[in-house]
Amino acid sequence: MSVRRTATVALLLSATFAIPAAIYAVESLNERIELTGDYRYAMQASEALAEAKSLACREAWRQAIATSPLYREQTAAVVDSELLRQLVDSLAARYAAQVVEETERRQTVSCKVRGTVPKDDLAFAIRTQLAGGVPVVHGVEQNRALRILSVREENGVILIQYQALKRLDWLGTHYQGGLRESADIMVDFYDEQGLLMKTERYPARRTATGDDVMNPGAIAVLKVTKPAGSKTYRAWLVK
Repeated sequence: MSVRRTATVALLLSATFAIPAAIYAVESLNERIELTGDYRYAMQASEALAEAKSLACREAWRQAIATSPLYREQTAAVVDSELLRQLVDSLAARYAAQVVEETERRQTVSCKVRGTVPKDDLAFAIRTQLAGGVPVVHGVEQNRALRILSVREENGVILIQYQALKRLDWLGTHYQGGLRESADIMVDFYDEQGLLMKTERYPARRTATGDDVMNPGAIAVLKVTKPAGSKTYRAWLVK
């Protein structure tokens, strides 16, 4: 066999074995997950059958979203039940696709649904809505009230630059409860073995003593002194 022919065969074999890898990479980027739900509804005497079926299918889609592993993972730290309800409603309306089966038996109607959605798209939609509609890129630490812009260290002091996404008024009663917690910056400290030493909570105010109001878009820097024995750290926000 000539040198030229050998080189040609080698190139063809190389291309042949490269194709599956390329296909796998595309499939990986476009990974889809399946959502399934099943809901039964007892009709009221004055209720129309069409309305009852529509309600059953809507609830089936809500169940499909809320029970999916990805949804549970993305919302594990959220304790605001009203926010979660609104999130499920929005996602169910966005991704509702295929109704597998609708049945009625006496006064009970049932609906089974199934559909597939892009995994990354669903995760992005969840993070964006939890952040109050502000698009959240994967890896950016953000919640409905704050966004961490940068974290760096200078001479043992951690400098955390953050931005307010909502008006934050610590003197206003309407910011008590869950939103007050979301306006805090959390910092985990780890020892040289990578074990968690402690977690500290810091109010996201522009000065250590005051500035009880931050308007949307305002930027500030939180300065945190590393405790003795800590080697690494992680800044994060309550979701």
